[in-house]
Amino acid sequence: MRLGRRSLLLAAAAGTATAATATPLAAAPRGSGPVVIGHRGAAGWRPEHTAASYTYAVQTGADWIEPDLVPTKDHVLVVRHENEISQTTDVARRPEFAGRRTTKTVDGRSVTGWFTEDFTLAELKTLRAVERLPQVRNRNTVFDGREEVMTFQEVVALARKLSRAHGRTIAVFPETKHPTYFRSLGLPLEPKLASAIRRNRLGRRECVVQSFEPTSLQRMTGLGVPLWQALGTTGGPYDLPTTAYRDMMTPGGLADIARYADWIGPDKSSLVGTSLLADAHAAGLRVGPYTFRAENQFLPAEFRRGSGSSDFGDAFAEYALYYRMGVDAVVTDFPDLAVMARRG
Repeated sequence: MRLGRRSLLLAAAAGTATAATATPLAAAPRGSGPVVIGHRGAAGWRPEHTAASYTYAVQTGADWIEPDLVPTKDHVLVVRHENEISQTTDVARRPEFAGRRTTKTVDGRSVTGWFTEDFTLAELKTLRAVERLPQVRNRNTVFDGREEVMTFQEVVALARKLSRAHGRTIAVFPETKHPTYFRSLGLPLEPKLASAIRRNRLGRRECVVQSFEPTSLQRMTGLGVPLWQALGTTGGPYDLPTTAYRDMMTPGGLADIARYADWIGPDKSSLVGTSLLADAHAAGLRVGPYTFRAENQFLPAEFRRGSGSSDFGDAFAEYALYYRMGVDAVVTDFPDLAVMARRG
């Protein structure tokens, strides 16, 4: 008999619920349960990577907030999901920057638009953030034009301000984006990030560094903060062209990761009907799958409700299944829902 996705999820949950728990390695939530990580803040409710998004994530219970890091022309780390910013800012509507539109090859892909590395910080600060998925999250477009592009330093300062306001430690969870590409441009991410970690005296409860590129993480060892190896579903890390993500998720691959990292972050689908969670725990790694969202188009068919692809489905059922599996964290656009599900 062919098992449906729900049956596989239930089987996975049953099979991994008794897996060994890894040694605590970073900031943990109040009480028991997985760490809730606000993906680009609370991207389901506010335009991503904005102060409003990060603030709302923490107000609704997120333990960590995630800034993706890219550089400016003058080598300042700013937070954008991609260095191409036409989907997340109003740059396309700014006539003074029309001449900056160009086509580049980023990690082997041809991309056309406007790129952070072609703007100084002062120029980027004149832009305003917009909702990246307006067709999916039309409600968020009401906030278009209200927020500026943040630097990583500003996110650190905001996290500490929110920690004081809420009486708990909020960790920052920076990701180095396209680090090999930026290194080729003479704008390496790791030295700037390492400098910020040292300058702000960020400890293991305040910062966890993530990347899809192993060599980027290996450049960050010795800083005293946990490292998180992100894993894709197809292909492999750009910096290791002969390495496949599927091989990194075998027991041998996980043992290799454990030599430099403390966490793995697989796509949530990679835990379904596999031994990945148990194998990672056996290797001493903690596991934080990505990305949990509430809209039907991002949910397994069993959890969809209504007829619209952007309608909310039964996100609580999905969280409950992964929590029963024994994951150590969840990366989510809707941290409020993840926190509510964690409470049971």
